[in-house]
Amino acid sequence: MSRLTVWDAATGAETLNTQDPAAIAAALAPIGVRFERWDGIETADGATPEEILAAYKPHLDALMGDSGAGSADVLSLTPDHPQKEALRAKFLDEHTHTEDEVRFFVRGGGHFVLHIDGKVWDAHCMQGDLISVPANTRHWFDAGPEPRFTALRIFTDTSGWVPHYTGTDLAKRFPVAA
Repeated sequence: MSRLTVWDAATGAETLNTQDPAAIAAALAPIGVRFERWDGIETADGATPEEILAAYKPHLDALMGDSGAGSADVLSLTPDHPQKEALRAKFLDEHTHTEDEVRFFVRGGGHFVLHIDGKVWDAHCMQGDLISVPANTRHWFDAGPEPRFTALRIFTDTSGWVPHYTGTDLAKRFPVAA
């Protein structure tokens, strides 16, 4: 189930914890983060990236028209992936991007953790969740040591996922996935 947990970055005190999608969206909106549910679309286990993109085409067309995004792809990561540790490490350090980071979880899930206004916001996204993290927002992503997710990624920049690491240790101080 989707969940939003917010902590004070200085003290570690929890200030919000909710599993209600409407409450998650309402809490994230003032910091510029888009969160919504896309329910009712199913793809078969083992569906190809092309089949997944085709199934979500109406949603993607509307979203890409809204955001100005230019391309979409599918990223899948499973516990048996030979590079799972390296991929986790790449996503796990706090970073920013020069464009919005837009993800939709087709299956599984992970934690988008944002560092904004002295708070740490853990948006634990699951199947059916769309999240859009604004450009230049400090954040990291953790799907845990045994990742299992399939996500649509939407890009404006044709170079794709390009992180700009901040060099902080905040992700290590706020481990969200065991």
